[in-house]
Amino acid sequence: QVQLAESGGGLVQSGGSLRLSCAASGRTCSGYSMGWFRQAPGKEREFVAAISWSGGTTYYANFVKGRFIMSRDNAKNTVSLQMNSLKPEDTAVYYCAADRRPRIYGSISGDYWGQGTQVTVSS
Repeated sequence: QVQLAESGGGLVQSGGSLRLSCAASGRTCSGYSMGWFRQAPGKEREFVAAISWSGGTTYYANFVKGRFIMSRDNAKNTVSLQMNSLKPEDTAVYYCAADRRPRIYGSISGDYWGQGTQVTVSS
């Protein structure tokens, strides 16, 4: 079993930045690709970004391209999401997810999920 714990959420003004982190514990995430999803009030959960096990491949939803950067540190079992130029429409609970497959071809399947961290962007 893999446990994922997100951190770094908070309140930020429009145009600001936040950095989310996700720490994996329990069974190792060795060989797993990782991703971020988000869910705004009254909306379905949507894909944000994904990164392959090696870190060599990333994939982003169109609405965050050029603003968000996902990275990982396999030695520390962590992934991060640097969010820049935040907009009020980025307000959501952000979830970290792990996928047993090492490669990515777009969005990932969430075999394991974190509890989420709230991001609120004020206008």
